[in-house]
Amino acid sequence: MPFRPLIRAIPAFVLVAVSALVVTPGTGSPVAAVEELEASIVEPRTQPNAPPPRNPELAALRAYALLPQPKPTPAERAASFALEAVGIPYRYGGESPESGFDCSGLVRWAYGRAGLDVPHNSFALYGVGRRVQKGRLEAGDVLFFEGLGHVGLYLGAGQMVHAPYTGRRVEVIRLAATNYGRRLIGARRMSTPS
Repeated sequence: MPFRPLIRAIPAFVLVAVSALVVTPGTGSPVAAVEELEASIVEPRTQPNAPPPRNPELAALRAYALLPQPKPTPAERAASFALEAVGIPYRYGGESPESGFDCSGLVRWAYGRAGLDVPHNSFALYGVGRRVQKGRLEAGDVLFFEGLGHVGLYLGAGQMVHAPYTGRRVEVIRLAATNYGRRLIGARRMSTPS
């Protein structure tokens, strides 16, 4: 991960604030994020015309922002697209924001926007990609639950986005805080097109 070399140089609250700006799609470049952060920080000056004091945290952050950022994988992009659907109503057979989503429809739509064609069926999805151990989950991995009747997309940090059932909306949940964590039976990593 690109943050590892800077962890000791940058306080955690700065990393969290800037990583949210850097990683969140549509917020601009990392350089713009640093410039915005710099503009929001007012540092006291000892003399009226003196240059601002050197801030080592901002210097390290500026250096990080200039590093080339890794291109997100299709799975990471699918997870990001699925987050855009949060709040859209569940609808059996649905696979678009206009019609609503069922669980596998959300996965199909998100991966479709990321450039991968996957089935709109949880049983068929279970045969796509490669199996992933629970301890090695990454953003965008498709999660499967008891009976293969439900799927969701892993987001990282023990969270998933999914379309739960009739009467509910697409939502983000913590697996450990819900029954879904106990019912998780497997995960698949979707393959890129050949």
